[in-house]
Amino acid sequence: ILTFLLYTSFHLSRKPISIVKDDIQCVHSHSLKVCSPSTDKNNYKQLLGAMDYSFLFAYAIGMYLSGIIGERLPIRLYLTVGMLCSGLFTCLFGLGYIYNIHSLAFYVSVQVANGLVQTTGWPSVVTCISNWFGKGRRGLVMGVWNSHTSVGNILGSLIAGSYVSSNWGMSFIVPGIIIAAMGVVCFLFLIERTYCHGLLPGVGRASKERGLLWWMSVVEPLGSETAASGRVPLQQVVVVKSESEPSAISFMGALRIPGVIEFSLSLLFAKLVSYTFLFWLPLYITKAAHLDAKKAGDLSTLFDVGGIVGGILAGVISDKLGKRATTCAVMLLLAAPTLYGFSMISQFGLGPTVAMLLVCGGLVNGPYALITTAVSADLGTHKSLKGNARALSTVTAIIDGTGSVGAAVGPLLAGVLSAGGWDQVFYMLMTADFLALLVISTSFRMPPRTVLKHEPAPVLHSSSSCGLPARLSVLRMSKFPLKSILSY
Repeated sequence: ILTFLLYTSFHLSRKPISIVKDDIQCVHSHSLKVCSPSTDKNNYKQLLGAMDYSFLFAYAIGMYLSGIIGERLPIRLYLTVGMLCSGLFTCLFGLGYIYNIHSLAFYVSVQVANGLVQTTGWPSVVTCISNWFGKGRRGLVMGVWNSHTSVGNILGSLIAGSYVSSNWGMSFIVPGIIIAAMGVVCFLFLIERTYCHGLLPGVGRASKERGLLWWMSVVEPLGSETAASGRVPLQQVVVVKSESEPSAISFMGALRIPGVIEFSLSLLFAKLVSYTFLFWLPLYITKAAHLDAKKAGDLSTLFDVGGIVGGILAGVISDKLGKRATTCAVMLLLAAPTLYGFSMISQFGLGPTVAMLLVCGGLVNGPYALITTAVSADLGTHKSLKGNARALSTVTAIIDGTGSVGAAVGPLLAGVLSAGGWDQVFYMLMTADFLALLVISTSFRMPPRTVLKHEPAPVLHSSSSCGLPARLSVLRMSKFPLKSILSY
């Protein structure tokens, strides 16, 4: 729940720019106060697009570095610093309105800085949630968990929409304060992993310096007395991790994991579509349905509602079938004609627009959500890594960073193409969906993922001071010599 709320605040702080687009280029004639950073230009769509892709290109470039850095730093501290800095830069953008700043360079610089610090978020939360949940039902768990993206977009739209007509600067300041406050919550309460470690009674400090100390519960053979009582005695054993701990994986090493390149390129095109909707959908609804900025922002949240359902369905289906790539491919295949239908039907009234927004949201965000969560976690714990757990953050960053390149290109192209009509924008989105489908189809020939099955363990009635769960996996002593167990 905590990681859900943390990344909700990230998306909440990104959404306002799309809500205030129609008002950020206007002039309040009653106060002679100019809203736009550059109102003396006629090509305001291209200028607004520049602010979009300045954030997104910085995010894409920074993401490749963020994963590598995140593998080598404590997640809690790394994430906290990123959220505090993001809150600062989001507030600075809003203060530009309050202090009557009309320099495009100021707004672009703030967007670039915000894009860089927000890269701390995704690799950190995915690594953290993957440490807590195994592969068994990862699609369902992460499908539900990934709804934070849509929830954040919805809340960001509602908050920004409430201030957009009166003071659009507050549309940024309030989300900035929220993400900074969540950064403090992260520092105080985030627990990175499910295990605990520390010095045991009678263990010297030199042992701690040699490696990580673990608690293990070893099941002793049941005697007549324990069988009668139904209790299993536990023996506390100190296991010192081997000094030859696997080092964090390199960038090129992560690229060599089967499937990383294919899913990264597929996400590039899928995220292009998703982020074009994120940044331009409210403005499109304003022009196509002739609604004001607040109503258009509220209506655009239906796309994210559909995205929540689509992400969960994609996770459930991929868990049932055991085929992540096939699930993504089917949804991408259906998304392209649906986008064309939305561009046609949105001109026939509010009812059809609402229905198509829900369907488009599900089909567009479903594959995007599945690749960035369950697929990234699967690849980050791929069997070729031979148990090296220090690859998940880097793999996640590579996949999402490549996708963020598409997220940067999409709004940029939309700003250029929309000048010639919105039909060209939708043709671009449909082409991107087909390209994502084409790339992901190359992964069908990959060998199936190996799932490790753990033998169910008896219910243990004894408790542990470390907070270990009562139901534990049992290592059969006859199959694992002591030396193997100590290095397991």
